[in-house]
Amino acid sequence: MADPQDIDLVTDDSTPADESNDHSKESFLLLLIGAIGVVYGDIGTSPIYAFREALRAGAGNHDILKFDVYGVISLIFWALLLIVTIKYVVFVLRADNNGEGGILSLMALARSTFRKKGGWALGIGILGASLFFGDAVITPAVSVLSAVEGMEVVAPDLEPFVVPLTLIILVALFAVQKFGTGKVAIVFGPITLIWFLALGGFGLFHIFDDLTILKSLFPGYAISYVVSNPATSFAAVGAVFLAVTGAEALYADLGHFGRRPIVAAWLWIVFPCLVLNYLGQGAFILSHGRNTINPFYQMLPEWALIPMIILATMATVIAAQAVITGAFSMARQAVQLNILPRLEILHTSEKNLGQIYMPRINLILAVIVILLVIGFERSSNLAAAYGISVTGNMIVTTSLLFIVMRRIWKWRLALCLLPTLAFLCLDLLFFSANLIKIHDGGWVSVGLACSVVLIMWTWVRGSRHLFKKTRKAEVPLDLIVTKMAEKPPIIVPGTAVFLTSDPKSAPSALMHSLKHYKVLHENNVILTVNTASTPRVSSVDRARVSQFNERFMQVTLTFGYMEQPNIPKALAICRKLGWKFDIMTTSFFVSRRSIKPAAKSDMPMWQDKFYIFLARTAADATEYFQIPTGRVVEIGTQITV
Repeated sequence: MADPQDIDLVTDDSTPADESNDHSKESFLLLLIGAIGVVYGDIGTSPIYAFREALRAGAGNHDILKFDVYGVISLIFWALLLIVTIKYVVFVLRADNNGEGGILSLMALARSTFRKKGGWALGIGILGASLFFGDAVITPAVSVLSAVEGMEVVAPDLEPFVVPLTLIILVALFAVQKFGTGKVAIVFGPITLIWFLALGGFGLFHIFDDLTILKSLFPGYAISYVVSNPATSFAAVGAVFLAVTGAEALYADLGHFGRRPIVAAWLWIVFPCLVLNYLGQGAFILSHGRNTINPFYQMLPEWALIPMIILATMATVIAAQAVITGAFSMARQAVQLNILPRLEILHTSEKNLGQIYMPRINLILAVIVILLVIGFERSSNLAAAYGISVTGNMIVTTSLLFIVMRRIWKWRLALCLLPTLAFLCLDLLFFSANLIKIHDGGWVSVGLACSVVLIMWTWVRGSRHLFKKTRKAEVPLDLIVTKMAEKPPIIVPGTAVFLTSDPKSAPSALMHSLKHYKVLHENNVILTVNTASTPRVSSVDRARVSQFNERFMQVTLTFGYMEQPNIPKALAICRKLGWKFDIMTTSFFVSRRSIKPAAKSDMPMWQDKFYIFLARTAADATEYFQIPTGRVVEIGTQITV
């Protein structure tokens, strides 16, 4: 049968592809506030810990100096300006794939420019997706933990309750995922907007503690800080990157809000408020003692401390929610692009098809996040594990962006190389600075990313070997059609739909049906489901029908990689193409393959067995394609790989 991993995702078939992401009918203000809540939740919680960790790393064993404060603030400001504003806002957001963003969208866009499949581009995309998953488990842990640690400022005796309370919040967060986030998302924007305004307001208030902090906006302080003491400043650079983690969300959530609201939210609200808060923290330390333990909370007046701890906790939960939702979306795209096995996808909203819940992904994330909190206990310890995955993901984005600039935008080579090399220098600087933290916890994100790479690589490699092996044993479809026309077996009423991934070969379900039942239906449809390199496919391009003869017809359904395949709904379109599809007189024949390891295989035995394990855990094809179970006939086959 068509290995239904070649599929896609959700969209209303009545919606043309070029309109599915059209935000013009929605209020710009609503989209702006929504973008603040979803897109900037992660980067918005960075002030809680980023400046503190960078200052500690840069100071090393000596007391914090004025020069350290100026240098770290300068590095943070220029990192936000160069990486987020210049790289992502000016360049990356323009590389949309029919309105969609994200590393897999960029990979699909880059691969579409090559006549052959562009396996190396697929490899880069797999690496980027794996790094994203490595980041997705650390963000909820470090964000919520850092917010709850604010209780220690109010009452140091509450320290033993930090980890238990963090675990309660995280368990509750993962537990409510199955109910959907639509209603909660309505308040995400306003809460996060209040959070950013509070960040900017308290920061602006404390800037006047020591106005000399404004000198740190001059790039010379960042450069001299790095050059003067490379050993300690290099460690500080790795911690400074915590201030820009979440920048990749600008691109990943492009399809949800559109470019204009995301850019406007950054330039008008998020960027100014972040800069004001970092400047305020720096001025507070300069005027209140440079050995301050937690400047973010300590610079708050007493009356605002508890409200800000509550607001910070809400903001970090929102940031964690955005990352979890992003992980669901990334996993769904990976399934559609045949990079992962079929996974169960549940829709949590009848109106918004983009709201999904993936039980297996949710459980895996929850277990790993809980283990991280228990194992590291402090946000400072977890901060060391943060950064490697994000910087690696940014290097992948820059590499794929070069292909888009050169092959799609048709820029001259020199014009492509100039920004690419500049971005790569920044990315590699932060990546190398974070690599030194491997023994302090960075091994976690590296290990997680490597695990996901292994899973994806095994699935892609095993699927290709399986396809080649099954194709050798299959009979050409043209031959079967000709034989059935010359010497037809017993004809029974109704329509039989046979799913196959290879439209040129006779489906194994058809061959077994003829072998065992020795009958042929009045109408036989050879159905292939393809995944487009675009996020969505319009109803006009959804189905293609061709007639072999009066008994056999070939139908090809195409879904975008952001769509959930619904075969009965898509086949209804075929009525306009001449086929009177009626679900009540149609039976779907699906092959259920039992895979066994071969004595001699192109893959190592361990990878053979691992691929078989992944195949067995794949979701049921009937549910995945949303075919009514009462209309399905499953025929078992056994194959070695």
